[in-house]
Amino acid sequence: METGFPWGSTPTVDLRLWRSDAIVLFDWLMNTDLNTVPITHPAQKQALTDLFARLEEMDVAESTKEEIAAAQGEVAKDMGW
Repeated sequence: METGFPWGSTPTVDLRLWRSDAIVLFDWLMNTDLNTVPITHPAQKQALTDLFARLEEMDVAESTKEEIAAAQGEVAKDMGW
């Protein structure tokens, strides 16, 4: 499947996320105007866009409002700040 990423022979990193983190990040990225996120280099915005695209390929993109709320609760419960 073609994803539009320039990764062909570019080194990649496998990243394992707690499912709740992935749901929270996907929901945030889906509802955030990346043009308003403070960045110091355009590559940061592109990296967030790439992360969103990867998360969009996963089943977290199908999360219901209830699943998102539960994930937010799980992620936030032991923050300590």
